[in-house]
Amino acid sequence: MRTRRPTPRTAAVGLAAATAAFALLASGCSSLTTSDEDVAGEQEAHSVDEGFKVGLLLPELQTARYEAFDRPFFEEALAELCPECELSYANADQDVDQQQTQAQAMLTDGVDVLVLGAVDAEAAAGTINEAQSQGVPVVAYDRLAQGGADMYVSFDNVRVGEVQGEALLAALEEEGTAGDGQIVMINGSPTDPNAASFKAGAHSVLDGQVEIGQEFDTPDWSPDEANSQMEGAITSLGVDEIIGVYSANDGMASGIISALRSAGVATEDLPPVTGQDAELHGIQRIIAGEQYMTVYKAIRPEAEIAAKMAVALATGTDLDAGEYSLTDVEDADGESVPSILLAPISVTEDDILDTVVADGFYTLEEICTDDYADTGFCQENL
Repeated sequence: MRTRRPTPRTAAVGLAAATAAFALLASGCSSLTTSDEDVAGEQEAHSVDEGFKVGLLLPELQTARYEAFDRPFFEEALAELCPECELSYANADQDVDQQQTQAQAMLTDGVDVLVLGAVDAEAAAGTINEAQSQGVPVVAYDRLAQGGADMYVSFDNVRVGEVQGEALLAALEEEGTAGDGQIVMINGSPTDPNAASFKAGAHSVLDGQVEIGQEFDTPDWSPDEANSQMEGAITSLGVDEIIGVYSANDGMASGIISALRSAGVATEDLPPVTGQDAELHGIQRIIAGEQYMTVYKAIRPEAEIAAKMAVALATGTDLDAGEYSLTDVEDADGESVPSILLAPISVTEDDILDTVVADGFYTLEEICTDDYADTGFCQENL
C-alpha cells in the first residue's frame, strides 16, 4: 500500500487532523495524521462565520435517490452547519465529460471544497488532482473515486452485496427451490467502483450455494439494458429454469421484472428479485409481490456526514464523526482515505414500517397510492 504523499490537500485537514488523531487513537479507530511540514504549507483556513463556497457534484439521474434525497439532505445539513456558505450544485446525468466540465467550472468559480459523487471512478482522479493542486480538498461521496480524496463517506458496499445475497438465499430456502434451477446475476455499472463491491459481496454468499446460469454487468445502471439482459437470460436458460434474480438495484429490478412479465410469468409465480436504494417504486413492487427485497441505505446521515467533512476540511477544524467510526479505506490507486462507512439494511415487506416509514423516507400515503391500496400491506396499515 502506498502512503499518502504530502500535498496541499493533506494539509487542508489542518489542526483538525492532530486533534482527531488523538481522539480516534484513544477509541481504537483509524486516525488522520499530518506532519509539521504539511501544516507549514497549509493555506489560511476559511471560517463558518464568514462562509465559503462548497461544490456538490452528483453522478446520475437513473437512480432516484440523488435528486430526491442526497441533494436536499446535503443542502439542509450544510445550511445548518454553515449558514453563510454558498452551495454550487450539478448533476452529470451519467456523463463523464459533463462531470469534468462541471467540476472545472466550479473550480474556476472559486469553490473552497468539493463533494464528488463520481460518474467514473478512474476518470474522477483528474478532477481530484486538479482540485487539490489548487488547494481545494475533495470529499468522495457515496463512490470512492481514484486519485486520493481527502475524505470519503459511503456505505459498507461489500456488505450491501452480502445482504442482497443472503436475502436471495433466504427466499429460495423459504420457497424450497434452491436446488431446482439457476439464478441470474445482473450487476451494476462497470465504471462504478461500488458495483464491483456489491458484486463481490453477493458472490461471497451465493457461490457454491446456487448455480449461476447467466451474469451481466449493466452499463450506466440502465433499467432498459437490464431488461434486455434478462430477456437474453430467459432465452438462454428458459424461464422455468430461473429460480431467482440478483439485481444490484431497484431501477434495474424494474426492467428485470418487466422482462419476466413479458415472458408470461404471473405475479404469484415471479422468482425472488433483489434490489437496492429503497426507491418508492421498489417498495411498491415489494408490497405488490413483484420484488422480494431492497437494501435501505439511510441517506440522510450519509449526506450529513459529507457536509460535516466538507466544513471540517475547509475550516481546518475537527471532524465531528458522532456515533460513527473513522477508518481508512484504500482506493484503486493504493491511496489510504479517511472514511466513514455506514451499515446497509435489508428490507422485505415485513421491514417497511420499521425502516423507510419510521425514518420518514416515505409515508404510508406515498406508498399506498390507488394502484397499491388493495395490497395486504396497505389494507393492514392504513
